[in-house]
Amino acid sequence: MPTPEAAAIAAELRTAMGKLTRRVRHEDRIPLGQVAVLGALDRDGAMTTSDLAANQHVRPQSMARAVGLLMEQNLITRRAHPTDGRKSLVELSDAGRAALEAERGRRAGWLALAIEAELSDEERELLSKSATLLNRLAAR
Repeated sequence: MPTPEAAAIAAELRTAMGKLTRRVRHEDRIPLGQVAVLGALDRDGAMTTSDLAANQHVRPQSMARAVGLLMEQNLITRRAHPTDGRKSLVELSDAGRAALEAERGRRAGWLALAIEAELSDEERELLSKSATLLNRLAAR
């Protein structure tokens, strides 16, 4: 059972993180689910639609729709699987990579500007240390 102090910090932190996440998402130009697919392809490379569905914890039918939308926008391409002729792989196109980088830049750019505009040097240093602590908590 957590102490009252830890519980209060957790509640405040959860609220603040939720607000910040929603505000950063306001900068998005590509829907979150599509960005998640592009990000997975960027990090992990080409994969089947089924593998993408498992990676994103969604049903294969839902992923097939997302893949279709991304293909219509020329953000991903499809190619034959090298060892299984029944399957195909989807991967980022050059346009998809550029769109993902622009999306990441918008998110980080807004946050960086907000940090510069709103926080003092001391607060920025504290926030930097806090990011390390948050990463540690997330890895638990």
